[in-house]
Amino acid sequence: MFRTAEAAGVNDIFLSGYTPLPVDRFGRKRNDFSKSALGSENTIKWEHKKNISNLLMQLKENGFTLIAIEQWKKSINYKKVSKLLNKKNKIVFIVGNEVSGLQESILKKSDIVAEIPMMGKKESLNVSVAFGIALFRILNI
Repeated sequence: MFRTAEAAGVNDIFLSGYTPLPVDRFGRKRNDFSKSALGSENTIKWEHKKNISNLLMQLKENGFTLIAIEQWKKSINYKKVSKLLNKKNKIVFIVGNEVSGLQESILKKSDIVAEIPMMGKKESLNVSVAFGIALFRILNI
């Protein structure tokens, strides 16, 4: 996700929960992380946040549009999202756990919940794949 975000020109990444960090608990660079991020962890600003709800409210207060990528009863097709935005929108993409997804409380705080339709028998994509698809489509890159 770091490489995808960096390639799309994302400015910041906020990590929470049990998401792996680029450094270990002693602040040492993690080789396994660096291997998959290919150095993008050094070129994009990242931060770990314990409380995602507080962060989302701060971002919203600062004029960001919150876009959650999730299957939900109130979601819209991700292909329609870019039509709801203008070039001046500051955007936050929110992705969740691959198994349990995003909590409903986070979905309710989001301005838009975008869903990628599934045409096969599987009900979801890998979170990093879904993030890349939505990011590039919604930002029209």
